[in-house]
Amino acid sequence: MARPPILSVALPSDTGRVLSIQSHTVQGYVGNKSAVFPLQLLGFDVDPINSVQFSNHTGYPKFRGQVLNGNQLWDLIEGLEENELLHYTHLLTGYIGSVSFLNTVLQVVDKLRSVNPDLIYVCDPVLGDEGKLYVPQDLVSVYQEKVVPVASMLTPNQFEVELLTGLRITSEQDGLKACNTLHSAGPRKVIITSALIEDKLLLIGSYKRTEEQPPEQFKIEIPKIPAYFTGTGDLTTALLLGWSNKYPDNLEKAAELAVSSLQALLRRTVEDYKRAGFDPSSSSLEIRLIQSQDEIRNPQVTCNAVKYK
Repeated sequence: MARPPILSVALPSDTGRVLSIQSHTVQGYVGNKSAVFPLQLLGFDVDPINSVQFSNHTGYPKFRGQVLNGNQLWDLIEGLEENELLHYTHLLTGYIGSVSFLNTVLQVVDKLRSVNPDLIYVCDPVLGDEGKLYVPQDLVSVYQEKVVPVASMLTPNQFEVELLTGLRITSEQDGLKACNTLHSAGPRKVIITSALIEDKLLLIGSYKRTEEQPPEQFKIEIPKIPAYFTGTGDLTTALLLGWSNKYPDNLEKAAELAVSSLQALLRRTVEDYKRAGFDPSSSSLEIRLIQSQDEIRNPQVTCNAVKYK
C-alpha cells in the first residue's frame, strides 16, 4: 500500500509574523542579523529574506558575497504564495541598494496587503547618515513618491528625514514640522531615530491616532556614548516594531523601551570591549546582541519621553 504524502502545514502566529527584507552578514550584526533575534525574543515569528548575503559588513577592509535582485525576491514571494504562506502581520524593510529591488518591494507590499489588508509596514528608509548618501541618488525620489505613502511607520535618521522632506533640521520645531510633512504623505507613525540638535542627541516621535486628529509628539534625549557601532539603526527599528506592537496606542512607551534597551546593549558592548583590552573609541564595534538578550526582553526604562504641548 502506498504511503500518503506528508504535507507541511504552518500554524498561524498568535503573536505576529514578520517578513523582514534586509541585508545579511555571515559574521557580525547588521540588517537581518541585527533585527531577527530581538524580534524573536519579543515573541514574533520572523521570516527573513536576505537582500544581500555578505561575509561581513562593508566597514571591514574587504567583503565578499551575493546580492539578491528583484526577480529573485519575487520568486521567493511566489513560492510562499503557492503554499499559502503569505499571511503576515508586519513587513519590515531596511537597506535596499537599487531602484529595481525597491520597486519589487513595493509589489510585495501590495501582495501582502491583498492577503492581509491590516498589514503593518515598518520602513527604515536607509539612505545615508551625517550628510553622506549610502545609496544611488535616484532611490530618494522612489522613497518620497512611492514608499512613504504606503508605510505604516517610518524610522528615518536626521539626514534621511531631510532628504525625504526637503527640510533642514536644525531645531526641535524643524523636526516636528518634518514629521507632519511625512504624516501628510502617508504614515501615521514617524520616528526620527536620531537627531543632533543644539548638541543634544534626540529621538523625535510623532503619531496620529486618527486621520482627523493632530499628531501627538514627543522627544527622548539619548545619552551619548563615545564609540561607533554598526547595526544600531537596524536594531532600533526592530525594537520599535516590537514594542509598538505591544503598545499600539502608546508610541511614547514603545520608544522608551526601545531606546532604553538599545542603551543597555551599547553600554554592555563598550564594557565588553574594554574588558578585552580594546579602546572602544578606536574602531567600529560589533554589538553584543546575544549577550544582551535580557535587556532586550525585559528592559528597564532609563530614557523617558517628554511630550510636546
